[in-house]
Order: sequence, then structure tokens, then C-alpha cells
Amino acid sequence: MHRTGIAELPLHGGKAPPWLFQRMVKLGREIVRLIIEDNGPEEILRRISDPYWFQSLGCVLGFDWHSSGVTTTVCGALKEGLRGREKEWGLVIAGGKGATSRKTPAEIVAAGNKFPLSHDPNELVYQSRLTAKIDNNAIQDGFQLYHHNFFFTLGGSWAVVQQGMNDRFARRYHWHSEKIESPIRDPHTAICSDLQRERTLNLVAADSAPAQAMITELSHEHPEKLVAELHKLQTFSLPSHHEVTVRDLRPESIEKILLKTYEAKAADFQALLAMPGVGGKTLRALALIAEITYGTPASWKDPVKFSFAHGGKDGHPYPVNRQVYDESIDFLRRRLER
Repeated sequence: MHRTGIAELPLHGGKAPPWLFQRMVKLGREIVRLIIEDNGPEEILRRISDPYWFQSLGCVLGFDWHSSGVTTTVCGALKEGLRGREKEWGLVIAGGKGATSRKTPAEIVAAGNKFPLSHDPNELVYQSRLTAKIDNNAIQDGFQLYHHNFFFTLGGSWAVVQQGMNDRFARRYHWHSEKIESPIRDPHTAICSDLQRERTLNLVAADSAPAQAMITELSHEHPEKLVAELHKLQTFSLPSHHEVTVRDLRPESIEKILLKTYEAKAADFQALLAMPGVGGKTLRALALIAEITYGTPASWKDPVKFSFAHGGKDGHPYPVNRQVYDESIDFLRRRLER
């Protein structure tokens, strides 16, 4: 079982000054080049999906060690540094922050037309959209995605770094295709945080497998039956973690989506999740019916853990991880010797 979790970082205002960002681009480019020369582009995916290494890279490039901006700025610097070298290095970075994140599918398709990809670009587009939908809807932790970067090799391997916002905190999600046994079974790589919610609906936890099957089965039911169940649930006195999720559901607005799922008859939970229009409220409604009416609960455990660069001598934000520290020293020493 892979360790899973999410990096949660305080939001800071402002942006990287041009003099710093320009240097981040240049240094990031050389670090990527050296890693690819030694181990190939797949090694970049492995490292970028590791929050220990990602956070350390942010420190090396000179950005804040614990700011949410480290995600958007480091990814932006790497994308800019890679520009024009994609074919030579066998690596492409698509997406970014805000409106740029919504251009990810078009950028993947454009890369497929420009470079000799071994995979169908549309399959990569599907993976990009699925990872975003999972972190925005299947994991209901209250964080709305606003940043999505899709890293992929010309050989078809990929990694995702994306971030969501909630009030003054951001939460980062890492993926790596080579570590995924199933996108709906604990799919994230070792991502961590020190802030953990008491309850988070996690429909892609391994413990949610029975609920996934029940939710898929329920999606085949006629919408009138499901809407009637939702109205009934709203009259019940439920435990606190249910009251919060029931009261903001609008059965009538969900009914249109339920009609689509009824007609589509999704073969499995992944197919249901990938359907256009099936969002957080639809999944939550089906999860509640599955749990309360049919006794098949999903996981309510937040998949979050914790990670920053190396730790601190006083134990804050956590005790120094000597192995990771030594690996960082060795990595930089070998590069300097070259």
C-alpha cells in the first residue's frame, strides 16, 4: 500500500519578482537537464511526484519553503525552462494556474501533433481530466482546484501536480502513472501535510471499494427513486458528519444528472466518475444513499499526511529526516563535481 496524502500550505499574497523567476527558470532547466542526462525523463516524473523532493526543489530554486506559491511558481519555472527542448529531452509539461490549467487538454493534443508520442494524446487528456475530477469531486475535502500541471514523457508515462484552495490554505496533490494500480484505489503518490480534517469523504480510498460498487449500481436506478430517497434523508436526524453534507443538496438539480447516469449505465465506478456532469454533489448524494439506505459506507478518513523539505532541529515542522537530508546533499555534491 502506498502512503498517500496531500501537502497543505498557507496562502501568501504577491508573486515571484521577475529577477527571481528568471533565475528559477535557468536553474530549474539545468537541474532537469542533468537528471534527464543521468536517468532519463521518467526520473523527472518520479521526483516531481515526491513531495519531499518537490519541496526541496522549491528551496533550492529560492522560493518560500512553506508558501502555497511554491507549487505554481516551481511548476511555472520548469515549464518555461523546458520550452523548446521537449523533443530533445523527451518531456512535456502542460497546464498551469487558473485559466492556463483549462488549456491542458489542448496543450497535450498540440504536443501529440508536434512530437512522436507513443501513446494516443486523447488517452493522456483522459488521465489529466480524471485526476482533476478525482481530487475535486471524489475526494471532498473542501479544496477547490485552481492549479493543474500534467507532466508526460514521449513514451507515455505521466505525473500530475495540482493544488486546491480553501480559505487561507492550499492543498497539493501528486500523481505518478507508474505507481498507480488503479486510479480509484489510493492512487496518489507519497503526498503529505500537517493539517488533517476530522472527516473527509474519500471515494477513492481502498476502504471505499464496496461503496463504489453500490454507488455505480445506484446510478443505474431511475432518478425518481433516488430523488425520493434524498428527500427522505433530508428529514432524518443524522450524525453531524452527515448533516453538513445533506443540507446543501438539491435533489431537483441533481435529478438531471441522475437521468444521464440512468441512461448511460456506467460499467464501473471509474466510468461513472469520468462522465461529464457527474460532480461532487451527485457523488455525495449517491454515497449518502449507499451508506444510510443500503448500509454501505464510504471512507470518511482524510488521506492527508505531512511533508516539507528536511525538517527542523527542534522538531518543527517535524524532526529532521536524515536519510532525505543525506540524499539531497549527495545529489547536489554529484552535480557540483560534474
